[in-house]
Amino acid sequence: MAKDGPIAPAGSPLIAPVSTAYRRYALWVLLIIYTLNFLDRQVVNILAEPIKQELGLADWQLGMMTGLAFAIFYTVLGIPIARLAERKNRPLIISASVAAWSAFTVLCGFAQNFWHLILARIGVGVGEAGCTPPAHSLITDYVPKEKRASAIAFYSIGTPLGTLVGMAMGGLVADAYGWRVAFMVAGAPGVVFAVIAALTLVEPRKQLAADLAARASQPIGFGAALAVLMAKKTFWLVALAAAIKAFIGYGQAPFTASFFFRNHTAELASLAAGFGLKSAGFLGLSLGLIGGTAGVAGAWLGGMIADRYGAKDIRAYVAAPALASLLAVPAYIAAINLPGAVPALVLLVPYYLLSALWYGPVYATTQSIVDPAMRATAAAVLLFIINLIGLGLGPLGVGLLSDLFAGPMGMGSAEGVRWALIVSALMGVVSFWLFWRARHTIEGDMVA
Repeated sequence: MAKDGPIAPAGSPLIAPVSTAYRRYALWVLLIIYTLNFLDRQVVNILAEPIKQELGLADWQLGMMTGLAFAIFYTVLGIPIARLAERKNRPLIISASVAAWSAFTVLCGFAQNFWHLILARIGVGVGEAGCTPPAHSLITDYVPKEKRASAIAFYSIGTPLGTLVGMAMGGLVADAYGWRVAFMVAGAPGVVFAVIAALTLVEPRKQLAADLAARASQPIGFGAALAVLMAKKTFWLVALAAAIKAFIGYGQAPFTASFFFRNHTAELASLAAGFGLKSAGFLGLSLGLIGGTAGVAGAWLGGMIADRYGAKDIRAYVAAPALASLLAVPAYIAAINLPGAVPALVLLVPYYLLSALWYGPVYATTQSIVDPAMRATAAAVLLFIINLIGLGLGPLGVGLLSDLFAGPMGMGSAEGVRWALIVSALMGVVSFWLFWRARHTIEGDMVA
């Protein structure tokens, strides 16, 4: 593969193990793979209500199915897979992961009860554990330092894009053919991209010859890598802040659609009929387009701000997500308290934009405060924290709150889910405080 220039020590701005054209191609492939990752992860959210009705589930079971069952294996396996990615071929690891999670997504469509769904979701989590840590490590090797936040933010656009496609496709297919077929359609494209990743993505370690060969002979053990992270105050501040953001986002995801179904039933049906759709298809398309487009804009904006202003003041990497976290709180609370479905959906646009702004800055900060030989491990530990707290506990926590408000507190299911979502949104204030605190430590913790 052609090179842009001389190979410099890993982590320096001059690294160019692949050509500019190939780098662009690889980033697009990784973006599509990550989009499929989130499509398969998030399609269940628009399907939650029909699954609940057919299988007779409680809200806490929806939370378990959409969050904890997936997250336990996703978070735990992420670290050993990342350790493997420090030494082995990262594109092949990503390829195998895509094939695995896609197959288990298809199997979700064959579930006959709650436990069948739990086991299939566990399988999805096992597969997806091998995607992002090696992908972050690859991207950091592919691009120079001054473009790192933008490149990782570009990859992170897969989160809102996957959510967009998952919600829109899931709702439309479920309306036409049922929720089982929606799972099957969601899982199918992954097989193709598993092959593309295996055959076309380059492992740049082979080309960063001198520097990476030296590191390969002196690998950093997991204990040593964890000791490095333990000493980085910035890592723990941004990890906990991002985990709370994930708790809010993942916790709200399965229940935002349920909120609209329960509180705006007649209006949704009327709006959907005007477009020749049913309620699930209209709502999935609406939430998907709103969350997807605003999320893409937010992820891109976060990466741009971090790279542009971070070059002058590195504190911009944490100040930007801090302010975005604070502003997102009143936006969401106002949206779900408006009397109409349309104004509520409109007000979700700035909320989703602000909620996606942290991706690039947080992931780039993590890659920049550790040695290149432990980047995949750092990403895996970060994702372990984010997903165990956010993905594992978020949907379950919001589901339990919804059941508590609806039943013992006598609010009913419509108001119960509203207040569960309000409580979750207020946690954004804690994220703001943690990100803001990291302004005092980030300069001293930066490595590359």
